[in-house]
Amino acid sequence: MLRSLIVCVVLSVFAPHGLQAQVVQPQISELSVTLHIDALLDVMRAEGMENGADLADDMFPGQGGAAWTAALTTIYDQQRLQGAFDAALDAALADDAATRAAITDFFGSALGQKIIGLEVVARRTLLDDAATTAAAKAWETALAAKTSRSQQIERFSRANDLIESNVMGALNANLAFYRGMSAKGGFGDPMPQDQMIAQVWAQEADIRTQTADWLFPFLMLAYQPLTDAELQTYIDFSETAAGKNVNAAIFAAFDTVFTQVSQDLGQAAAQQMAAQEI
Repeated sequence: MLRSLIVCVVLSVFAPHGLQAQVVQPQISELSVTLHIDALLDVMRAEGMENGADLADDMFPGQGGAAWTAALTTIYDQQRLQGAFDAALDAALADDAATRAAITDFFGSALGQKIIGLEVVARRTLLDDAATTAAAKAWETALAAKTSRSQQIERFSRANDLIESNVMGALNANLAFYRGMSAKGGFGDPMPQDQMIAQVWAQEADIRTQTADWLFPFLMLAYQPLTDAELQTYIDFSETAAGKNVNAAIFAAFDTVFTQVSQDLGQAAAQQMAAQEI
């Protein structure tokens, strides 16, 4: 379960409107609990705040301050993200009772809960640079030795189409960021859609490399406590039609949420840049 950025001086009251709270079916809220979405979004919020600080250093170094922190805090408000995810998952599943049941049956099991817990812990662990370096070395060692675990990890990635799904999600997010920037005057004159798309696609190779560099060490770290048999059970589920439908629905929900988050970031960045010019 994976899945992954007005000209005024009052940016501190910036309030993005793209992610609106919606009424969702009670079953969807229950699925979110089963999937530990609250814990995962808490980690993603921490990642987003850190990446937002890096973005400020790149785009307006030394000029972020309290206004930018306030904007990031609003954009990555966990309750807002949770409501948006639930609504997006509701839309992705629609009346698909079979996929809802598959989520409950697998991820609600003892093994499913163990897997999700391990994923959340690993993702939180990788907030630390030293841990990220250690995880990368562990993966490189396993891959070079062609261990059975490295082969399982690669099969798991293929079964869930993790590289392609994450690359497409990142490209969508980057395009949304440009759209947000353009809408609020971040490029001066509005950037034509075809130019934005061209710039995004020019990043595809780098994004693909970065995705693989992060993904495989993460999977290696997350699933290290699993036995080969337990991981194989997860792989087998992922290769079923039900498993693929579950994966697609969860990816679609996260893509909806974080595409909007990226657009909000683009708008906020454009506003921050404009505020510095006044």
